[in-house]
Amino acid sequence: MASDGARKQFWKRGSSKVPGRWVGGHAQPPGREYRPLLLCSLLKATPKVPTTPVKAKRVSTFQEFESNTSDAWDAGEDDDELLAMAAESLNTAVVMETAHRVLRNHSQQQGRSRPPGAPEPPAEPPAAPGGDLRLVKSVSESPASCPEGSASDAAPLQRSQSLPHAATVVLGGAPEPGALSSSALSEREASRLDKFKHLLAGPNTDLEELRKLSWSGIPKPVRAITWKLLSGYLPANVDRRPATLQRKQKEYFAFIDHYYDSRNDEVHQDTYRQIHIDIPRMSPEALILQPKVTEIFERILFIWAIRHPASGYVQGINDLVTPFFVVFICEYIDDEEADSANISRVPEDALRNVEADTYWCMSRLLDGIQDNYTFAQPGIQMKVKMLEELVSRIDEQVHRHLGQHEVRYLQFTFRWMNNLLTRELPLRCTVRLWDTYQSEPEGFANFHLYVCAAFLVRWRKEILEERDFQELLLFLQNLPTAHWGDEDVSLLLAEAYRLKFAFADAPNHYKK
Repeated sequence: MASDGARKQFWKRGSSKVPGRWVGGHAQPPGREYRPLLLCSLLKATPKVPTTPVKAKRVSTFQEFESNTSDAWDAGEDDDELLAMAAESLNTAVVMETAHRVLRNHSQQQGRSRPPGAPEPPAEPPAAPGGDLRLVKSVSESPASCPEGSASDAAPLQRSQSLPHAATVVLGGAPEPGALSSSALSEREASRLDKFKHLLAGPNTDLEELRKLSWSGIPKPVRAITWKLLSGYLPANVDRRPATLQRKQKEYFAFIDHYYDSRNDEVHQDTYRQIHIDIPRMSPEALILQPKVTEIFERILFIWAIRHPASGYVQGINDLVTPFFVVFICEYIDDEEADSANISRVPEDALRNVEADTYWCMSRLLDGIQDNYTFAQPGIQMKVKMLEELVSRIDEQVHRHLGQHEVRYLQFTFRWMNNLLTRELPLRCTVRLWDTYQSEPEGFANFHLYVCAAFLVRWRKEILEERDFQELLLFLQNLPTAHWGDEDVSLLLAEAYRLKFAFADAPNHYKK
């Protein structure tokens, strides 16, 4: 057990905005908030049957079945068919027939991929006590650390990641028969870019199709315009966009002229001083510490705080500026990595455009989560509580381990909610993550809960190995993601989608 001194010491390492008590009552059951289309269709088509309490034996049986079929949903010929059906009303017969065909093809592929005379693969170990329903594997259990021929942990995740759109991503792990070559991947990326360009070139962009296409990632050449459209900053009509951009940019700089000189007034000087202190602490340093960038960020954050007095400026909001700025500056620079670009080479007019676009798109994002930043930050407190309940369902062993070592969720997940994981992931991964967040039809705030749950359980092996309060909390506050790439984010999003599909419309399975 941890001493009181140790707990106080590590509590101070977290955000300075961590409140001391809960405010605002209990979280509402999420069954009313999230209704995945495919799951709703199945519920409507399937007659209601009596339910019985789930016993430990039945959980074990399901785990055995899941272990044997968990890689049956790799992208294949049946994948496109299922995706096409996902937007339609399904009946039980169609679903079962398709599912049986997928499993049948899966069994045949397993038989073909096994060398002649090779022994049968070993059975999965029995489930751990306590209902260890592991939906996410840790990095240490990834295919890179498994012997050749063992089941890949990434396989069950590919299906979920591709559900929102047919364009799937080849994930990490040992290459399988028929895997795409690097040249094929390049062709695929070019094909995806062509689809985006074709969709964006029309007189009226179909935003619903753009969301579906963007869920699996947005190509860099069209990311800026796509983000502006998905955030609602730009209209779908092509002819209206230039006038809209001109009007919004003029409006933003009118705010600068009207408000920015008041930053040193007594009523606003504390806000401006805090912004001025926080910006140099941001990352990446190579970008943030450039004087022009610092000035732009100070103006954006100060104007937002003045125009949103209900919350004002709160530490954490500053980190939400960077992804937008980096994406929009890429329209004007040739550098492969915008996080280290020399902004002094960008024309002044272009910088003004980027500044205004960043302000408006960040404002759109914050409009959906403003209760995260009002007094006592009740939105974050509610989400942390919901995350704790969700993790207790999907991985009781991890949840119990944290409780036994007196690690509280608020001590490490407050920052996940406050900064939207921007402090936990490299900037390149945050941008990829936000491709999906921008394309979520119900808003990213709902989906972020499941991303955080998948992110926590991904490290289950490392968490369970830690037996000391200090070491466990230090690990959770400094997760090893420095070398993450798009494949890791794709896996995380895939698992988050699967969790949402399984729990968002099932409050009885979500909350005790």
